[in-house]
Amino acid sequence: MKGLLHKTLLFYSIFTTIILLSSYPFVYWAMDNLYKEDVDEAIFQRKDEFIAYNLPSLKIEDIQQWNRFNRDIKILPDTVASKDFNHIIEQKNYDALVSEWEPYRILYTKIKIQNQAAVLMIQLNLVESEDLIATLGRFYLGILFVLLAVILLFAKFTSKYLWKSFYDTLQKIEQFNIEKHDAPTFQQSNIKEFEQLNKSLKKLITANIQSYQSQKEFIENAAHELQTPLAVFQGKIDTLLQLSDVTQKQFVILSSMNDTVSKLNRLNKNLLLLSKINTPQYNETIHFNLAELIKKPLDFFTEQAIAKNIKITLEIDDTVMVKANLVLTEILVSNLFLNAIRHNVNKGNIHISLSNHTLVFANAGIPEPLNNDKLFTRFSKANPSSQGNGLGLAIIKTIAELNQWNVTYTFQNNLHTFSIVF
Repeated sequence: MKGLLHKTLLFYSIFTTIILLSSYPFVYWAMDNLYKEDVDEAIFQRKDEFIAYNLPSLKIEDIQQWNRFNRDIKILPDTVASKDFNHIIEQKNYDALVSEWEPYRILYTKIKIQNQAAVLMIQLNLVESEDLIATLGRFYLGILFVLLAVILLFAKFTSKYLWKSFYDTLQKIEQFNIEKHDAPTFQQSNIKEFEQLNKSLKKLITANIQSYQSQKEFIENAAHELQTPLAVFQGKIDTLLQLSDVTQKQFVILSSMNDTVSKLNRLNKNLLLLSKINTPQYNETIHFNLAELIKKPLDFFTEQAIAKNIKITLEIDDTVMVKANLVLTEILVSNLFLNAIRHNVNKGNIHISLSNHTLVFANAGIPEPLNNDKLFTRFSKANPSSQGNGLGLAIIKTIAELNQWNVTYTFQNNLHTFSIVF
């Protein structure tokens, strides 16, 4: 995809080429006429010089000698028939020196030498049309090349100044993160369109930040308000499940309700976490050993994996250190474990590798790649029947971006692989 500057230069170059080439016939006609006018002027000047300086002293017996040594000024007998005396005409004559026909501008005028009538012929050779066209063509190509080069160089050096504020705006828009509530400050521009663009973007960003902040506060308040009734509901269900007179049918219903409440609790906690990730609460970062953090919950997740006959293998460099928020990194690793176990298959496997700059979780699962476009979108689920709430990968992505880490997904050798490059 070409930039606006390149497309503008392309249009300017095409337009310049068309205009220049369109002017070629006019310039050729103008130069040809100007050249012929100069030649005609030279012919009349030679005529005046001949009449003023040569004719008075010329004798009849000198005519033959004159014609022998003067190539372009001839004295002809009065028998020359011409309707264009004293008017310059153009015609082709055979030139013995070059052995070809050449175009000439010729003037015939009547004179008297010792009272004997004669005709003075003055001729000057013209440049052939083909030569003039070729010369003018080369000249035009040179002008076109120089002109295009000047346009290119001028645009290259001036664009850095003219487009400086635009690229500054573009860079700040690319770096803008609405979750940080930090509206960019755009560089002032003396170009009307760029200044109008900055004002419109500032207005749009401010409105979006306010809207996002309102939604975030609503989610956070709603999640806080739901905590108490969910805890009460969970406690009541636990109490009912412990009663000795609960029938089998009632137990099944209560178990289903308990699973639903547990799912709501997880969803509520995840929503609270997403609303608080970018708050100062999680701004504190420290250096810690990532390998130890991965191994710390390994026993807990191994028990869950064994329940599904899933084998976990490790290939970890114990010396890898990172600088990040410890709590958020623990949540990221836990979500990677849960995602690999939850979306695995019976008798599947999970391979975890940690190198100097990369953490990889690879697990078996459905025998086809996931939709990468919606994979990290909130509430997006590859399997609608999954017990997850569709926030696990979104949380992983958000935490990674907060630490300026890169999260990627690939599907190779029937393994779903999530890589985090830090």
